[in-house]
Amino acid sequence: MLNNWDKWMAKKHKKIRLRCQKGIPPSLRGRAWQYLSGGKVKLQQNPGKFDELDMSPGDPKWLDVIERDLHRQFPFHEMFVSRGGHGQQDLFRVLKAYTLYRPEEGYCQAQAPIAAVLLMHMPAEQAFWCLVQICEKYLPGYYSEKLEAIQLDGEILFSLLQKVSPVAHKHLSRQKIDPLLYMTEWFMCAFARTLPWSSVLRVWDMFFCEGVKIIFRVGLVLLKHALGSPEKLKACQGQYETIEQLRSLNPKIMQEAFLVQEVVELPITERQIEREHLIQLRRWQETRGELQCRSPPRLHGAKAILDAEPSLRGALQPSPSIRLPPDVPLPSSKAKPKPPKQAQKEQKRTKASGHLDKLPAPGQATAVTAGGDACAPQDVTLKNPASQDPAPQDSAPQDLAHHCSQESLTSQDSEDTYL
Repeated sequence: MLNNWDKWMAKKHKKIRLRCQKGIPPSLRGRAWQYLSGGKVKLQQNPGKFDELDMSPGDPKWLDVIERDLHRQFPFHEMFVSRGGHGQQDLFRVLKAYTLYRPEEGYCQAQAPIAAVLLMHMPAEQAFWCLVQICEKYLPGYYSEKLEAIQLDGEILFSLLQKVSPVAHKHLSRQKIDPLLYMTEWFMCAFARTLPWSSVLRVWDMFFCEGVKIIFRVGLVLLKHALGSPEKLKACQGQYETIEQLRSLNPKIMQEAFLVQEVVELPITERQIEREHLIQLRRWQETRGELQCRSPPRLHGAKAILDAEPSLRGALQPSPSIRLPPDVPLPSSKAKPKPPKQAQKEQKRTKASGHLDKLPAPGQATAVTAGGDACAPQDVTLKNPASQDPAPQDSAPQDLAHHCSQESLTSQDSEDTYL
């Protein structure tokens, strides 16, 4: 799939989505994230850009903050356990490069765990371009100074919760708990600091493929199962107890198999999120005025990112489903519509004999004269193959090309059926 990525994205995106939901194999996860996010294309379009940023000195204002955050990212992971180790060095390089790449945005603490997870799966340069795609395409505006995008998404999450779990929505409304108190770290870190590691990887597999709706779904599932029943609310009589309940979630609802199944089955779509986004944006403008940070439009997953940049990518190069020997002529690219099977047999016999013979009954063979008056159909066994003379020379290439075309088509059908 990775070797023919554009073809798969164009024609079999549903299959890619299903395989991401099942979980990307660990040995391919890093490569798959690069392809899904468009980071691979971004790297090819900007050769040497990361090295140029890496060699630049950087803004001291951001460098000090980044330096202080390095040891806080996955401190028990072997890549980041030692101060000054290769993991912390690469993390510093990636975050510093982003502050130079987007100086108007600078550095946000929530970018550090995102970059750290990427570095666990790919080299620094590839991790940098995946981080760029996350910040610009998947979660635009999340890491800007005013955090306006995350505040809007908090209101969107709370509104969608009313449809998913009215009990949880009513409780949070009654307690007057702002969504920012519990969802900021969830969304800005893409649950990298909240869920067990196996669940984080599965969520990220789906997130890179389907976009921010996966983050919304995970948040809604956690809220639903943490506060969605009267029995669970008995321990949440006040604001403090409710916030503690959401900070120390039940491990069962964060378990990989349970969480992924719930996320896949939750009926929250991109259209619902965008509709709610327009509603909340209108309310924001009525109460607070215009947004100060103008973020680019959010793209919902790998397919939307691919469709948004069609002119920057090379043409699709489909690979043949069957490889022919070098000396075999290829069928014409402008092939005529395939005639019915019975008509094909009659056309072959007409070319060989110059006139149309009567078709034999099923199971019977057609006699071949010394002059080659007739040719046996392909699905009929000759009574005496040794007495058959070769077909005329001029029809051989056409028959061979036709045979190759049939074989290639059959192979393609088999491949589609298998996939």
